[in-house]
Amino acid sequence: MADSVLVAGASGYAGALAARLIDRHPHFELAAVTSRSDVGTRLDELYPHHRVSKVLEELDLDTHADVDAAIVAYPHGAAAPLVAALRERGVKVVDLSADFRLHDVATYEQWYVPHAHPELINTARYGLPELHRESLHGADLVAGPGCFPTAALLALAPLARAGVITDAVIDAKTGVSGAGRAATAKTHFVSVDENVAAYGVGHHRHMPEIDQELARLGAEITPVFTPHLLPLDQGELVSCYVTTDRAIDQDSLAELYADAYADEPFIELVDRPPGVRDVRETNLCRIQVHADERTGKAFVFAAIDNLWKGTASQAVQSLNLMVGRPEVEGVEP
Repeated sequence: MADSVLVAGASGYAGALAARLIDRHPHFELAAVTSRSDVGTRLDELYPHHRVSKVLEELDLDTHADVDAAIVAYPHGAAAPLVAALRERGVKVVDLSADFRLHDVATYEQWYVPHAHPELINTARYGLPELHRESLHGADLVAGPGCFPTAALLALAPLARAGVITDAVIDAKTGVSGAGRAATAKTHFVSVDENVAAYGVGHHRHMPEIDQELARLGAEITPVFTPHLLPLDQGELVSCYVTTDRAIDQDSLAELYADAYADEPFIELVDRPPGVRDVRETNLCRIQVHADERTGKAFVFAAIDNLWKGTASQAVQSLNLMVGRPEVEGVEP
């Protein structure tokens, strides 16, 4: 029997894609799509390419909480009250906001807003299946990682778990969709076309998430992280320059990653630096490693689609695990 799924916040980029993936999923049934801004509009009028014909409704918990699971695509701060209400009704939730990613309430409130439901933080599981798969099986609440942490953590996890990282620089580049629908609607084409610019320098909100999860993997460092905006609609590349506590040659580095990701259906290890087109509209993360003889550092490059593996398709991957379905179902490589 199919599990019914609500997508709340389906008029945004990530929510709309999540609705598409659920609508086409062989097991899940898309029960409803809701919006806070486009009530009464068919989703395929906003996003014709997703081909989801359901009408966006105003959220009514008495009606819409009668589901097995929900994907919540609300902004940080706004998500927590809805997540709490859904959990009170026994609904499994994948939350795409930052509200349940950080373990420490004070850290969350330093970087975001006062937390409406801190009592739920310790019940949430971090939804990066390649690194925390076992904790997602049967989970009731999963915090979907940020897109930058997804790419950076997959890039650095094997080295972090090996305990060899002493420092790292993460140079990240993303398309404009990473800012969300509301922000990109205000962005003029001429400001991004033929241009590349750093942003969030020294204070990007994904910094504490990357720090937290690297420490959890064994690398208690404070990496340099700087994102850059590219004139692309979607796609993300992180270039990581890692200082290690010992020399690592190319064969050893390649073997470390091959061992770590040998059985991962959504990780592709390649021999040349990946580009964002390589993984567009997939749940894949493509990684290349390079042991740099001149500097003695390990270079790691990882490319993802920020709306797919960075957000919506990874949410479906996690939801599969939460309800006991095959992990690749509906997001097959």
